[in-house]
Amino acid sequence: MRVPMIRAALFALALAFPAIASAQTWPARPVTFIVPFSAGGSVDLVARAVAAELSEKLGQQFIVDNRSGAGGNIGGAAAAKAAPDGYTLMFGTPGPIATNKLMYKSLPYDPERDLLPVILVSQSPLVIVGSLSTPAKDLKELIAYAKANPGKVNVGVPGNGTLGHITSVLLQQETATEMVNVPYRGSGPLIGDVVAGQVNVSMDFMSAYLPLINDGKLRALAVTTSKRARELPNVMTVQEAGFAGFEATAWYAITAPVGTPADIVAKVNAAVNAYLASDKGKQQLDVIGMQPVGGTPEDLKAFVASEIKKWAPIVKAANISM
Repeated sequence: MRVPMIRAALFALALAFPAIASAQTWPARPVTFIVPFSAGGSVDLVARAVAAELSEKLGQQFIVDNRSGAGGNIGGAAAAKAAPDGYTLMFGTPGPIATNKLMYKSLPYDPERDLLPVILVSQSPLVIVGSLSTPAKDLKELIAYAKANPGKVNVGVPGNGTLGHITSVLLQQETATEMVNVPYRGSGPLIGDVVAGQVNVSMDFMSAYLPLINDGKLRALAVTTSKRARELPNVMTVQEAGFAGFEATAWYAITAPVGTPADIVAKVNAAVNAYLASDKGKQQLDVIGMQPVGGTPEDLKAFVASEIKKWAPIVKAANISM
């Protein structure tokens, strides 16, 4: 009886050995870091900073692969369907990691089922900005102008179903205004058009807009957090404009395909946590308007669940469907 038991144990060990060996030697080659939005936007900026740190600390290149489109779903699906060997990770945002499942009828993956939480990297406000040609100097003036000119204000958002899009829909509901949402394939092309005045307003993650706001090329009208942003102390919140309880916060996280070895997830988690706690990490994120978060994969899992619970009734009430 003992011989079959020993054989069975050896067989199980043999099956497990490749995964154990893989985790111990990982990374042995470059790692693809999928960013589900175009280059040059907020997500891309922080992803490249983290990728550079991981390249330095783990001894292999972490190569950013921008796969934009469908509100982040193209990149999200690519990450979810990749081999779970640690050589494909995704640096994503609320849409492809959480809220898109509330809006897209034919989402090719389920983020809660198919993506493994690794770490919540950072958070930042969304900012509502206007082109210099837009006749509004703050959110109150924008709302008054939109009410006087229904359907004539164009609002650029970084994609259908993104947090910028949901925020725009929610703001229009709260303010009883009618504006036209214009979806882009990420923040990069959107920023260029709002600077050029091709769209009147943008609602998007704050970090990529800060240099343009500080240089006077765009006008910040409001931030969407409950308190004013440290980087924009003179810019009102949506709540200060008269809409109590209004809040939307951008966040950025790393996920992996389900089945990725736990040792690899732990190695990435530890390296990113160390970066977020370091002076270098804090300074790099501060420059682009990010607040470091960190924590365990379990913390990110619970956070994603709470975000889905928070936005589900809002999306349903707004009848946002893709």
